[in-house]
Amino acid sequence: MGLYDCCMRCLGGVPYCSLIATLLCFSGIALFCGCGHQALTETERLIENHFVRNTQDYITLVYIIQYFQYVIYGLASFFFLYCIALLAEGFYTTSAAKQTFGEFRSTMCGRCLSSSFIVMTYVLAVLWLLVFAFSALPVYVFYNMDATCHTIDVLTETPASINQLCVDARQYGLLPWHAVPGKACGTTLSTVCKTREYRMTYDLYIAAFAGAGITVLALVSDCASARASLCCAATVGYSSRDITHVTL
Repeated sequence: MGLYDCCMRCLGGVPYCSLIATLLCFSGIALFCGCGHQALTETERLIENHFVRNTQDYITLVYIIQYFQYVIYGLASFFFLYCIALLAEGFYTTSAAKQTFGEFRSTMCGRCLSSSFIVMTYVLAVLWLLVFAFSALPVYVFYNMDATCHTIDVLTETPASINQLCVDARQYGLLPWHAVPGKACGTTLSTVCKTREYRMTYDLYIAAFAGAGITVLALVSDCASARASLCCAATVGYSSRDITHVTL
């Protein structure tokens, strides 16, 4: 066997669908966790600098942000290991890999393991759909804030109208109702929208939202490829068994 044939045989055993899904999952998780963590930090700084005067008014928000950041640490660690396990399982169940090593053999233990991964990935995909929907909330809040700031810039020649345009952090549940001032209006709000921390926070939330969507796509793709590989291996295995019985 020449070098070319050996390389082709090795490449033929690579589960490309699982590999692409794993890379997508890694990218999505990295984007969601990295950008989400930094966005939460920038949100705390934005609230502290522009929406409150007393530290006690946003101490609960600080604890909630820290809690979500710890959750992000756990998600990053879990999915790093889970993606590696999914890729290894993809090599095991891919029909191309089985063909490389001989007959299409699938033991009961292997089928149970593959089925367990498929079910677990489906559950994670459903959960990540909820995360995807949840991550859209801060994007929606900042989109409304950006639209309000754009309206203020358009109405700069009518100060009376501008002062009636506000963004109240209390109505989104970020601050208690007794927080002072708790909102930004008119030119103050326009100034907030032009700060670096506001633009960065907005962009980070958009990136985290995109990362959650990529992760959902990766999990669904991996489910589909794993299920197709498992069904293909089982079908060919049963067909080979029937042919053997007929020959005997």
